[in-house]
Amino acid sequence: MKPKFEGGRNIAMKVPPHQYEETVRFYRDVLGFEQIEELLPAVGFRFGANQLWIDRVPGMSQAELWLEVVTDDTRAAAEHFAQAGTVRCDEIEALGEDFDGFWISSPASIIHLVDGKAGSW
Repeated sequence: MKPKFEGGRNIAMKVPPHQYEETVRFYRDVLGFEQIEELLPAVGFRFGANQLWIDRVPGMSQAELWLEVVTDDTRAAAEHFAQAGTVRCDEIEALGEDFDGFWISSPASIIHLVDGKAGSW
């Protein structure tokens, strides 16, 4: 049976160090978005019904947006994606051994975190 998927509420913006401070300032001071304080030192903002996380990533030349997809069954989801020929890219960021999820890439090279609903922040 195909697992159920839905968009998660987390969006990650991976930003090169030379753009990081100005990017955080833009969302905090220019747009005036509410900063998420309860998960410091992670830097995040309330983005409507979503949460926008801004991560400093050394070695990047430009920013990327990463999206979250939540599922009711990560094992079935992994099998589903494998059968569909979806690219897994777990090496891009360690999630920890106890994390119930994994990374995939869409055909347009947009990174998606696939995780169980309980794993979503």
